[in-house]
Order: sequence, then structure tokens, then C-alpha cells
Amino acid sequence: MALPKFATIQGGFHNELKRRINEYFEQTGKAPTGDFRLYLKAFILTITYIAVYVHLVFYTPAVFFAIAECIVLGGLTAAIGFNIMHDGAHGSFSKSPMLNKLAGLSLNILGANVFLWMTKHNIIHHAYTNVDGIDDDIEARPFLRLCETQEHRKIHKYQHVYFIFAYSLLYIYWIFFTDYRKYFTGKIGMVPLKKMSFREHASFWFFKALHLVIFAVIPIWSVGFVAWVVGFISLTFFAGIVLATVFQLAHTLEETSFPVAEGGKMPDEWAVHQLKTTANFATRNKVISWLVGGLNFQIEHHLFPKISHVHYPEISKIIRKACDEYGIQYIEHPKMRVALVSHVNHLRKLGRP
Repeated sequence: MALPKFATIQGGFHNELKRRINEYFEQTGKAPTGDFRLYLKAFILTITYIAVYVHLVFYTPAVFFAIAECIVLGGLTAAIGFNIMHDGAHGSFSKSPMLNKLAGLSLNILGANVFLWMTKHNIIHHAYTNVDGIDDDIEARPFLRLCETQEHRKIHKYQHVYFIFAYSLLYIYWIFFTDYRKYFTGKIGMVPLKKMSFREHASFWFFKALHLVIFAVIPIWSVGFVAWVVGFISLTFFAGIVLATVFQLAHTLEETSFPVAEGGKMPDEWAVHQLKTTANFATRNKVISWLVGGLNFQIEHHLFPKISHVHYPEISKIIRKACDEYGIQYIEHPKMRVALVSHVNHLRKLGRP
């Protein structure tokens, strides 16, 4: 398919933003990639994940505590995705390409596939955020209607009620269905995948098999089938809720836009498009920022995806000031709960015929 084009404006807003951000890193002498803070966080999350897994599988506690640990493991799954995999796949985890690749491969260990994800996320979502028919992140049909150009179904009348259940299915649906659909169809939505090399094909099947061994075969052997089913559902459902909620609070709100191309052209330059389709939330909450890998600073991430999230609090000041000077709205909710209310209102509105 022919993808729409964004306007290129010489000396425009995007060029000025890049100039100011480059100037910030030159003046501070900092590298735009991760630093000790990120490496320490990656170590803590990885060790905690392994410890919880080992305790669950080989030293299984009583039912209540086991389910609680499965939920914690689901949260850690999301946290590793947000903090380690996400920066690694964007090439911002480290100056070392090898470390970036290893960080990105953490997604394969968790059951998904980094090659497919990078095409879906880095190439499609970051370029065409909230563009219906291209951005796969707003494709949740038939269960959810996320923008006005999508078909309305009777079930959508209640989507603001059942959306959490739909989100709980995201992770398990992703690793057991959508990855395979993309792999065998050779496309994500209407966008074709780059041809996979032999190594990428081998990696896909090796890590899918490894994930089954680690998260199905070994646990079933150790704790039994029924206990595994309860634990695996608890893990994947909670991970799905966390993953989906963080990304939806960044893009599908009352305040965000869903631009439509006309004549093969998008209405704004790319940076302005990102600001109209993206929102921040709870940026002053250091606990949330730490856990979600700075993805509550989604504006900063979308404008500068190759900059590590450890720098977002500082560069957000530069971006906010530029938006004020250029008269461009900088969408931000001070609290996560306020963003969640906006998201629910958005779902309720789109649930009407």
C-alpha cells in the first residue's frame, strides 16, 4: 500500500526541536543513551524476575501467595518490556549495539518476537501514530472501537465497562496469536514486513519453543497442569492490563487526535502530528516513571525515540517551552487516574452509534 506523506517544512517546528535537544546534550556532555541508572534498574528487574520465577516453580508457596507472586511476575514482565526491551529495541539502552540487541531480545524470552515488534512499533506506530488503517496499536476490533473512523458495533455500547477484560487478553493473544498471524501473512495490518533472513526465522521458532519450555513445560512438570493454568492466566492477564493501559493512556484519550490523510498527505508535519496524537501522564510521580520506563513521558519518547527514557524529565522542559512558543498544545494529565478517566470517557463516547 502507498503510505501517506508528512509535510516537510524547512526551519519548521521539528527542526527547531532537534536543534534545541542536540544543544542540550552538547552542553551537558551527556550521551543520549542509557546510563548507570538504567543499568542498575535493568539488573534489579532481571534478578527479581528470576528470583520470583524460581520461587514460584520450584518452591511453590500456598495458593494465595502463589497467585500473588504470579501477578507480581506479570507486573515484572511488563516492567522489563517497558524498561529494558523498549530502550534496547530503539537503540537507546546503550552506546553498544550488542547491548541494545541483547536488551531487545528480552522480548523473545518473554514470548513475543522483537523483529516483528520493531516493525510494528518503531516503523509503523512511531511514524503513523493514531492513523486508522496503518497504526496497528489502535486496531482492537471487533472488541473495541478506538477512533471514529472505525466501524461501530452494538457491543461497543459497553466497551467503557469491559475494556479491562479486553486489555487482560492482550499479552496472551499477542504471544500465541498475533505474532504467528504476522509471521505467516508477512504483514502487519496492510503494511508488508521486510523479508526475514534465515537467522530471523530461526530466532522466531527457537525463542517461541524456549518460552513454552520455560513457562509451560517446566511449570507443569513442577506444579501440575491445573496449578500452571491458574498461575499462567494470572500472570498473562495482569501483564496484559498493565501493557495495554500504559499505551492507551498515551494515545486514546478525549484530548488526542486521530488524523486522516487526504490525497495521500497528512495534515501536519510529523512532529506536530506526534503532539496531537500523544499525551503524557503522572510525570511528577517518580514511582510510576521508574516502573513504566518513562513511557508516561510519551511525548518525549515519540519525538525522540532514540533517546533513553532516563533523560525524558529534562528534555520535557525544552519541548514544553518550544510548544508554548509555537502555540502547539502539549497534552498532559497530572495524575494517572485523570488520564484513565479521559480514556474511559473516550471509550464511552465511541461506544455510541
